Order: sequence, then structure tokens, then C-alpha cells
Amino acid sequence: MLRTVLLLLLTLLLVPLSVLYFDVPLTDLQNTALHTLLTVWAIAVTWCFVTGELTNNVSQVDKLWSIMPVVYVWIMAYYGGWQLRFLAMAILVTIWGIRLSYNFWRRGGYSLIPWKGTEDYRWEILRSRAPLNKRLAWTLFHLFFITLYQQSLILLFCLPMLLALENPDGPLQWYEVLPLACMLGFIILETVADQQQYNFQTEKYRRLVDKKDPGPYASGFVDTGLWSLCRHPNYAAEQLVWVSFYFCSVAATGRLLNWSVSGCILLMLLFLGSSDFSEKISASKYPGYAGYMASKPRFWPAFVKK
Repeated sequence: MLRTVLLLLLTLLLVPLSVLYFDVPLTDLQNTALHTLLTVWAIAVTWCFVTGELTNNVSQVDKLWSIMPVVYVWIMAYYGGWQLRFLAMAILVTIWGIRLSYNFWRRGGYSLIPWKGTEDYRWEILRSRAPLNKRLAWTLFHLFFITLYQQSLILLFCLPMLLALENPDGPLQWYEVLPLACMLGFIILETVADQQQYNFQTEKYRRLVDKKDPGPYASGFVDTGLWSLCRHPNYAAEQLVWVSFYFCSVAATGRLLNWSVSGCILLMLLFLGSSDFSEKISASKYPGYAGYMASKPRFWPAFVKK
């Protein structure tokens, strides 16, 4: 786990070098917008770390995960002069943010008191394990990975929109609609996957509380619907949402590869590590989960068998 975190932090540090040496320099407008974004980022980082330390609830980034991208894209839409290209991108990210915020809220993630709400169960497990069970080690992990890295990642996967600011007055072209349409489709797919998970878990716990026969819920984990195709259809769709968003920058600039690809690549690496950790927990809780892992691919049913 620590090696994965160090790799991710190292990759994050290399991103600015790609900006300086391997792509077109930012325009004055892009630099001005980026300065505003970084100011907001710094405020979010400070809030999450200080609040997490004072309350011992480090899920502050989790609460802002679906909110900060909406803030960032509307800032860029402002700098883009509210052109149709930027409005379309901002509206889609807002739809994504509302959906994900709702899903987080119904699982108890939010509270009327901002620093309360349910903490992700995985943080508590990590906190109890060596070497993170030492106060200093946990504080450093909270600062550098939970807060700095994840808040930076949130900003990074929004930055394809900053690339589109390279030519803010250009008309929206027909080929720019394709990644936007794909993004909307993957948001819908993720919504369906999350709803299937929510329905399964709600009914499972209802039967447990009512002491009823668990029936098809006896396994403890959902393996029907989209979850019969792969083990993490919601994660797969989430990654494809932001890959599609990256291709908005490709369509706007005409460059197939640009530095803003770092955001969606780092996001995919994060989901790889996150799913590894979650599956170890699931395999320890549910006897049938190992068989499910052996029979279903992780993310991509069309390309990967395991």
C-alpha cells in the first residue's frame, strides 16, 4: 500500500514537468484561470486537512470529491466567456456531481454539520494497521495522500477543460459533441450500477434486521445486473467518464496526446489500488467472493477475462 502511495505521489510530481517540456505553453488566459483554480485548491486542501485532524474524520476529501470538480469547471466556464463548449462541459460535470453527491448522501456521508458524517470504513482499517497505526505516520499519510494527493487529482482530471481555453472563441465543432455524448452515457451507466448496488445492500440489511431468510442475498455481495459482467461496473464507468472528458481537450485542441491526460491516468491507478484494497476486505468477509473474483473481470468485460 505504501509503495503504491509513493508511486502515485511521484507521478503527481512529474506532471508539472510535462507541462513545461512536452506540450504547448499555456496562454495568458489559461495561466490566469489556473491561478484561480490553484487558489481554490489550496483552500480545499487546508479545510480538509485541518478539519480531518481536529475531528479524526478523514473523509473530508470524500465529501468534496463530487463538489470540487463542479466548482472548478464553472470557474473555467467563466474564463471561457460562457461559450457553448464550456457550458456543455460544465453542465455534464454538474450532472455527474449531483448524482454522485446524492449517492454519497444516502449512504450517510453528509451531515448538516460539515465535519460530521460517516467516515469511509477503509480509512479506519488502514488506521489500525502498522505502520499507519502510529500517530505521526497517520498524520503524514492524511496530509500527503488522503488530502494533498487526492485534492490534486481532483483538480488534475478537470484540467482538460483548461486546455480547451487555448482557443476560447472558436465555435463548437460537431466532433466535440462525441466525447460529451460518451460522457453522458457513462454517467448513466454509473448511475445504474450504483443503484443496483444500493438496492442489493438495502434489501440485504433489511432482511438481516427483520431476521428473514436472506435468500439470494446470502452471498453478501451483488453479482447480478451489471455486476454480473464485471466486479466494479461503477468504477469502470467512473473512469470512462473522465477519459471522455479528456477527449474533450483532444477535440478542442486537435492534439491526441496532451499533458492533461495525466488526470485520468492517475485516476485509473487510484481505482486500481482502491479496488485491490476493497476486494481484500470483501474476500475476508464473504466466502464466495474469491470465486466471484476468479470468474468475473475487474473492470473491462469486453477486453479482460480477469
